[in-house]
Parts: sequence; structure tokens; C-alpha cells
Amino acid sequence: MASVDECREALHQLAARLDADAETGGKLDLDRTLACRVPDLETAFHGRLTGGRLVGIADGDDPKAKIALTAASDDLIALVTGKLDATRAIASRQVQVRANPFDLLKLRKLL
Repeated sequence: MASVDECREALHQLAARLDADAETGGKLDLDRTLACRVPDLETAFHGRLTGGRLVGIADGDDPKAKIALTAASDDLIALVTGKLDATRAIASRQVQVRANPFDLLKLRKLL
């Protein structure tokens, strides 16, 4: 099981990757609040996807988040590092994403 700090670092790595993608034109066209829940650690993080970037990453849940990702700590890290295929993980319910259908289509670029 990964630690809370490792999960936090993985989210910051994802934010850095999105920053690099946004600078090269691979912009994710969303402006939504995001919650990332890690049930095995009984913790959560939240932030905002805006302008192709993930900003304002902080500890704690956002129950009103428009997009919610739920994953075990090891799965979250594997997903962010590319060791876990997002499509398969979501299809097998290893990772759960709650968002409206249009946002899910846009999130394919992220995952």
C-alpha cells in the first residue's frame, strides 16, 4: 500500500505533466472541480482542472466536485505513472470515475 505522501506526489506529477501538455498545445478543455478519493488510506485530495492544468491540489475531499476519481493508493500511483491502463481499470471498476458523460469523453485525453 502506498502512503498518503506518495499519492500526493503522484497528483503533483500529473499536474506537472498536464502543465507540459498545455504549453505544447495539448490542452484539456475543462473547467471543473476534481476530487480524488483513496479509500484504503481513508484520505482524499481535491483540486481544479482548468485551462488544461490541474491546479490547487490540496488535502481533503470536495463532496461537490464535478469529477470524482476513486482508486486504491497503489492503483492511483500506477494510473498516474502509466503502469495501469486507464480504460481497463475503469472497465473493471478497479478505478471509478464519476462525471457527466461529456466530461468523461474529454477526460480520455487526461487518462
